[in-house]
Amino acid sequence: MTPLGAKMRALRDERGVSLKEMAAALNVSSAYLSALEHGRRGKPTGFLLHRIITYFNVIWDEAEELQRLAELSDPKITIDTGGLAPEATELTNRLAASIGKLDTEDLIALRTELQRRANKPRP
Repeated sequence: MTPLGAKMRALRDERGVSLKEMAAALNVSSAYLSALEHGRRGKPTGFLLHRIITYFNVIWDEAEELQRLAELSDPKITIDTGGLAPEATELTNRLAASIGKLDTEDLIALRTELQRRANKPRP
């Protein structure tokens, strides 16, 4: 499941809306919507994302969160390490080989550490 898919499912559950009902309202198939939630489809188009935001009638902060989550929800990401340090290529390959073996706690710890290091001030 993608971050956007998890949020969409939570919003549907909170509102008591079925996948079929939401799909019909958005004029997409329930199979597509299910695939979007489960990460078998890439992130939605900007137009569909806007329709999802409108469908849930969310406030600004939640709309921005849905947009942010959509950006982080491409299940088939490609990383180009050309021109970067050899360590970047090694890290990318190690992550690709190991990500399926990591549990949620490990993934959260790695994500948190990556965010901390990427945002630290540089001299």
